[in-house]
Amino acid sequence: MSNPARRQKKLDDFLFDDWIVKEYRRTKGFTALIVLVSTANLGVVPLRSTFTHVIGDELDWHQFSMLMRGAGVAWDGVLIMPVSDDNGGPIEDSRAAEALHALEDRVNEDRMVVNEGHFFDTWGRRMKVEPATAN
Repeated sequence: MSNPARRQKKLDDFLFDDWIVKEYRRTKGFTALIVLVSTANLGVVPLRSTFTHVIGDELDWHQFSMLMRGAGVAWDGVLIMPVSDDNGGPIEDSRAAEALHALEDRVNEDRMVVNEGHFFDTWGRRMKVEPATAN
């Protein structure tokens, strides 16, 4: 018989809206490195990237996805990598820009890097990249 509490925890971890509240509470604020990607043809191709400082837990998926529409590209996945200062809270802009550039390079080299962060589809549901296998 399945455990309803365990099933609910998995569902809570599945959605952006629940994840961002938990992440904010865990870190007391963080910088989100954001990479919008295309996942067509078994690829993970970075399209646009940015970072933002998360200083509250009020942001929901609808608001987030509306902000990402401003990038002007058709994306179907978003990688969010939270980064916190040594004492908690967001990092400085210069560190964030440097970390974002390094993350972009890593994703370009190995698409499996997206599994190290939080990877969501256009509906705010968690995704995972699986290794491609030849038929």
